[in-house]
Amino acid sequence: MKIIEGFMVTLERNKPYVAMIFIQFVYSGMALLSKAAISKGMSPYVFVVYRQAFATLALSPFAYFDSKHATPLSCNLLCKLFLVSLVGLTASSNLYYVSINYTTATFAAAATNTVPAITFIMAVLIRVESISIKRIHGVAKILGSIISLVGAITLALVKGPSLHYMIPENQKYISQSLTMVHSKGDSVKGSLMMLSGNTSWSLWLILQGFIVKQYPAKFRLITIQCFFSFIQSAILAAAMERNLSAWRLGWDIHLLAVAYCVCL
Repeated sequence: MKIIEGFMVTLERNKPYVAMIFIQFVYSGMALLSKAAISKGMSPYVFVVYRQAFATLALSPFAYFDSKHATPLSCNLLCKLFLVSLVGLTASSNLYYVSINYTTATFAAAATNTVPAITFIMAVLIRVESISIKRIHGVAKILGSIISLVGAITLALVKGPSLHYMIPENQKYISQSLTMVHSKGDSVKGSLMMLSGNTSWSLWLILQGFIVKQYPAKFRLITIQCFFSFIQSAILAAAMERNLSAWRLGWDIHLLAVAYCVCL
């Protein structure tokens, strides 16, 4: 009994760290499922359209209750939300899912860890956040950011042999679909595209701080942004994907991946 109580106390004290580890597992699942769906032929542009559409529908009830005490949205704010959605949701999502077709799920999961570092660097550059190199926490932030970015670049440029040992023969096709890339050039291109998508996402995170101060109804803001991103992504997908069969969504890995990624 005392062991359980001690465990609960330790868990309570370290709740933020446990939550962060859990989130990393969730993002890893997103990389694996989206890689599997796109490797099986789903268009990344269509994937983003369905994801933003489902996200808009899922958030709409929360936005309704969140907007009861909110002031009306001005035209100026709607224009800002449209541009923020274009940069932070549409651009980052399309870059991420297009690039994952040329990279591995492992790199996709690892590259997500660069978002805090990129966000920190951008926040310092535009003077949203200050830093002191005379204090240990300031030095730790700088070193952590550098190590994170160096690790991502190393994963992008260094490619070793595929590991298929200890995998049953009937499951090897799954491993190949999650690790297969076209060539070293495509791998580097995909990695750079993914880092560009993470940069867009980091900029979106910074801009959210200014938007929320202007309009604090958070659920309503994110729902509107998802809706704008759905429209923008649909236009992009219609231009890039002319095959109508690519829009077909059945009870398979495609639907599972879209539904899972909606939660993120």
